[in-house]
Amino acid sequence: QVQLAESGGGLVQAGDSLRLSCAASGLTFSNFAMGWFRQAPGAEREFVAVISPSGRGTYYADSVKGRFTISRDNAKNTVYLQMNSLNSEDTAVYYCAAGIRSTMIPHDYNYWGQGTQVTVSS
Repeated sequence: QVQLAESGGGLVQAGDSLRLSCAASGLTFSNFAMGWFRQAPGAEREFVAVISPSGRGTYYADSVKGRFTISRDNAKNTVYLQMNSLNSEDTAVYYCAAGIRSTMIPHDYNYWGQGTQVTVSS
C-alpha cells in the first residue's frame, strides 16, 4: 500500500520560511517523479514544483520560481519543498504526489498525500 505523508506546514508571517517534507512508503521511490501541488480555498489544485526520479531535473511554477526549492533524498524516500519569502498568496493546502513522468498535470500523478496546511499572515 502506497502512502505519502506530508509534514512541516503551519502558520507563519509574510517573509518567513518553511520546509515541507513528504515521506513515501510502499513504492520504489527512486522510480517516481515527485511533485508538489497546492490548493487554496475555492481554487483548483495548482502545480508548484516537480523533481525527476534521479533528482537531477527540477521545474517550478513561475509564481514560486526563485523562492521555492524542491529536493529529494532517495535513501530516505523523502521529498522536500523549501519555501522562502512566503507571502499571503502562498496560503494553501500543499500536497505531494508521485508519478511516472515529471509533469505539471495533476492527472498524471498516481499517488497523493493527504496534504498539509500552510497559512501565511500578512
